[in-house]
Amino acid sequence: MSPPRRSSSSHGDRTSTENLQKNNSSNSGVILDISTLKMAEVDSEVPPLPPRYRFRDLLLGDQTFQNDDRVQVEFYVNENTFKERLKLFFIKNQRSSLRIRLFNFSLKILTCALYILRVSLDNPKDTPCPMCQNNSLTNTTETPGEIKWGYIFWVNRRVPVWAIQVTVALISFLETMLITYLSYKGNIWEQIFQISFILEMINTVPFIITIFWPPLRNIFVPVFLNCWLAKGALENMINDFHRAIQRTHSAMFNQVFILICTLLCLVFTGACGIQHLERAGKELSLFDSFYFCIVTFSTVGYGDVTPQIWPSQLLVVILICVALVVLPLQFEELAYLWMESQKLGGNYSRHRAQTEKHVVLCVSSLKIDLLMDFLNEFYAHPRLQDYYVVILCPTEIDIQVRRILQIPLWSQRVIYLQGSALKDQDLMRAKMDDAEACFILSSRNEVDRTAADHQTILRAWAAKDFAPNCPLYVQILKPENKFHVKFADHVVCEEEFKYAMLALNCVCPATSTLVTLLVHTSRGQEGQLSPEQWQRTYGRCSGNEVYHIRLCDSKFFGEYDGKSFTYASFHAHKKYGVCLIGVKREDNKSIMLNPGPRHIMAATDTCYYINITKEENSAFIFKQEEKHNKGLPVTGLYDAPSRLPVHSIIASMVDQATSYGTVAIDLQNPDPPEESSKLTLPTENGAGSRRPSIAPVLEIADSSAILPCDLLSDQSEDETNQSDEEGSVGSDFVKGYPPNSPYIGSSPTLCHLLPQKAPFCCLRLDKGCTHNSFEDAKAYGFKNKLIIVSAEMAGNGLYNFIVPLRAYYRPRKELNPIVLLLDYPPDNHFLEAICCFPMVYFMAGTIDNLDNLLQCGIIYADNLVVVDKESTMSAEEDYMADAKTIVNVQTMFRLFPSLSIITELTHPSNMRFMQFRAKDCYSLALSKLEKVSCSGPGTQTVTIERDKGSNLAFMFRLPFAAGRVFSISMLDTLLYQSFVKDYMIAIARLLLGLDTTPGSGYLCAMKITEEDLWIRTYGRLFQKLCSSSAEIPIGIYRTESHMFSTSECKDSYLQSQVSINVEQGEEQRDRRESWKEKTAHRNSTTSDQSEHPLLRKKSLQWARRLSRKSAKPSSRAERISQQRLNLYRRSERQELSELVKNRMKHLGLPTVGYDEMNDHQNTLSYVLINPPPDTMLELNDIVYIIRSDPLAHMPEDSQVGQTRSMRNQQDFGTETRDETHL
Repeated sequence: MSPPRRSSSSHGDRTSTENLQKNNSSNSGVILDISTLKMAEVDSEVPPLPPRYRFRDLLLGDQTFQNDDRVQVEFYVNENTFKERLKLFFIKNQRSSLRIRLFNFSLKILTCALYILRVSLDNPKDTPCPMCQNNSLTNTTETPGEIKWGYIFWVNRRVPVWAIQVTVALISFLETMLITYLSYKGNIWEQIFQISFILEMINTVPFIITIFWPPLRNIFVPVFLNCWLAKGALENMINDFHRAIQRTHSAMFNQVFILICTLLCLVFTGACGIQHLERAGKELSLFDSFYFCIVTFSTVGYGDVTPQIWPSQLLVVILICVALVVLPLQFEELAYLWMESQKLGGNYSRHRAQTEKHVVLCVSSLKIDLLMDFLNEFYAHPRLQDYYVVILCPTEIDIQVRRILQIPLWSQRVIYLQGSALKDQDLMRAKMDDAEACFILSSRNEVDRTAADHQTILRAWAAKDFAPNCPLYVQILKPENKFHVKFADHVVCEEEFKYAMLALNCVCPATSTLVTLLVHTSRGQEGQLSPEQWQRTYGRCSGNEVYHIRLCDSKFFGEYDGKSFTYASFHAHKKYGVCLIGVKREDNKSIMLNPGPRHIMAATDTCYYINITKEENSAFIFKQEEKHNKGLPVTGLYDAPSRLPVHSIIASMVDQATSYGTVAIDLQNPDPPEESSKLTLPTENGAGSRRPSIAPVLEIADSSAILPCDLLSDQSEDETNQSDEEGSVGSDFVKGYPPNSPYIGSSPTLCHLLPQKAPFCCLRLDKGCTHNSFEDAKAYGFKNKLIIVSAEMAGNGLYNFIVPLRAYYRPRKELNPIVLLLDYPPDNHFLEAICCFPMVYFMAGTIDNLDNLLQCGIIYADNLVVVDKESTMSAEEDYMADAKTIVNVQTMFRLFPSLSIITELTHPSNMRFMQFRAKDCYSLALSKLEKVSCSGPGTQTVTIERDKGSNLAFMFRLPFAAGRVFSISMLDTLLYQSFVKDYMIAIARLLLGLDTTPGSGYLCAMKITEEDLWIRTYGRLFQKLCSSSAEIPIGIYRTESHMFSTSECKDSYLQSQVSINVEQGEEQRDRRESWKEKTAHRNSTTSDQSEHPLLRKKSLQWARRLSRKSAKPSSRAERISQQRLNLYRRSERQELSELVKNRMKHLGLPTVGYDEMNDHQNTLSYVLINPPPDTMLELNDIVYIIRSDPLAHMPEDSQVGQTRSMRNQQDFGTETRDETHL
């Protein structure tokens, strides 16, 4: 059935159906018109349904119906013509056109070679002349000075040379005609008047004519002009070559190549032309002509070879004019491309990438501080000295960065490329696929930090897509964006580390300085030239870093196989001075800090320890007496027996005789006392009534020897003590995991929580609600000091500030209330995350408003944390970004001098302005010491300090040493160090409480009181902690008191010693003693003074008499000026005190607490990391300890009960689990 018939039948079917519908509608669906129905059946037979309506055909298909309407269409038929095929072969196709141009280039070079061959075989005297008599130029009469024009128009061409030249000319002519035909676009004259076409005609048509007219066989043809055609063919060939291999060529290379080819063509044309024209005058050889051209174009002009006739002289003039026009244009283009290439940075060659090792640094904008921090830390490791650093930055190189990269130290190892990490071409220029690592850093100075994170995420994705096997080291700013780069090998989230570090600074002073020095590469020789004892000790201990080694390969820990971790840590510190802090099992990827005495060391364990240098760079030196007693040889020190009966260690920092980075460890064996473990508690009369002892550290853990930690059982204690002290802190707290995490990727941490979530209205500190009517911090009646955090807004990173302070291992009675002083009120999402934590409040206000500070309870605060604001991180002048923060902190420092203010700055160099005192001679001396020893390019002292490994120029600043100031850029070295130490990020997260590994300990601190001074030394404290509570000390935070006099300003540059002024009299001495009782920072008192009070009293009297004698020569004017200065200070202090009290009265706050705030201007604090065992303990020392995990020592029954209670208390927050902010 044909398609038209099907269409007509279907039309008839539709017509009959319509008639039936009309009839049915007229009869109202009751009476059917039978006659109409019969007539419709007679008129047209109902055809079968088309194939598209039949179910069988829909399943099986009707091939005949489908094939009837199919039309075969051929595409691109215009390319099948003969001309298009030729064009495709000769022009369009990259590879075939490259072969054609290579063949054409070879022909042109062959013609030039044939011309040189013809010139070398030519003899002008034998030149035939078909137009002359007797067909020879020798029979013509010669007159002096006449130009022999016949020698110019006719040459002596041998038959073989002529045959080859004719063949080449025919091929070139045919190829030129074909290319002209294929390139024809409607204008024939445009094709004819091209220079290349004209040169082809000049060099080919005469040879073709000689085939048909033999007398013209010896006519001169300027075949040497084919060098210009060869130049053009070579340029096109190189372009096609780069297109064929899909490689982006350098415009600089092309321009240099064009310039060289132009010079060669000019010289070759001039040499051949002058040589030929001089055949009619003074006959010059081809070499003499070449020599003349070189001398002329180089503007030397010796004059020994010169053209003699005017045609050759005219040719020289033309060539010089052409050179003066063409060459400067090409030199200008070359200079422009060179300047642009200097901005772009060029390429890192594939050959270098395959034979050398390099890393790629991707940044949004490169600043000098960021660059120097990276280079100093990266090249601080000896095995990275041969690495190259390729910087990929989208912005033009900065002037200061350019100057730095021109220094020979960096110019040979650092390559700057301007480009984007989102372009595969730029990643190919940097040879990302061959790089050892790729560092992607965020632009922290951006106002919109979220946008900066988005750029970092795209760069990380692009790098992973281009080079999947290249390790990625990514720096992210906000924690909510961290999960986008979870695929990276190492990720450092700035806000996570920042807030956790600031939080630990409140409970463990100077944690930021401790971690900064641990992740900073140093050799521990900073400050060794200083006359200050604390600077030498602080600088020596700052060289301690974290290293790792397998137990079976270690001399430090190899002998402790099968012993407990605590035993190995104590004896390794006692014998070698190294501090074992963590371990990792071979079958477990997690690092455990201080797993406790129940962890038995195995030969396959990886040990993590703190030391000046790694064990591989240590040389073991034994005393000669010990060698003779033990029968040890003098040589082969490292091969000595591992078990050495030694009890003390002196780590020698002088390594002139050792290799680079080697520390000599001096081991000695003094005779131990009979009762070394028995320590006498000092008494007032010198006779002790009891002798407390330090128990030895057991090789195998004994459950009865280790005091169980009661952190998880203090619920019962709180309940029992509640009757004695109602409303005690922590009486209604439970332990569990926070039910609401503000972002994806936060590690779950067991914390102190409220039994029920607090209403949002109760979180507001300064406003009452229906649940309570408190409107200031005083009304709450907190038992502990406050911790105030000043931030611009409640970001998700602020959650990491609260978690470490509410961790389950913090004693409940020591939990400090947290007040968030925010410029902008937080949103409900953030309040939902913090409402489950106890004693966490917020208040809208700023630190530059005194009323807000007083309302949030700054009088009752122990720590004030000032977080750097995002809106002030960028300024027109870079280093002015911290101006507002510094001035506001300085104001609070003057108003509340006893308050511990912890400030975050954008630029570390601005920390010298923290707690600034213009007339403080000691700070002035420290600044000069810093400038002399650690800064200033080109000085000899700087070179010495840099060779010693000094990269932290600000480490001796008092605010940094005391942990009062912090900059997130200090943690950049953490990401850089992870390239060599891949475990550093994990250890830092465990120390700061960001991650919790089962069985891993945590960082805390303990204070040395007068009852603890009987321990005397740090080594004995190590034994005491390991044997009693299985705690590992890692450092000391020491505070000293100094009184500075103004007379020290005169010689502070030459001598930075601090004189203690003891001429203040009994009144100031009593005031100082009362200040000791009230504050936490006391004057440093040695153990010798504590043991011998009579000696201490006599020494003070002697020092007082000596100070009086030395004070007599001082003039009366100096004493008056000193009294006037003290009066001025008192009057200013009183004025500030009256200001604060008036505002407190205006707000209705009591002024009792403000009178107790004293000035701590004369104290300095510093951190000692892993001090030697013989370091004497001093009063008020704060010891950093790593306490073992309490959950690891709990019996299984208690763990089950604890888990059940945590599960029950978490039920109230399950409904908000899905409200995670992306």
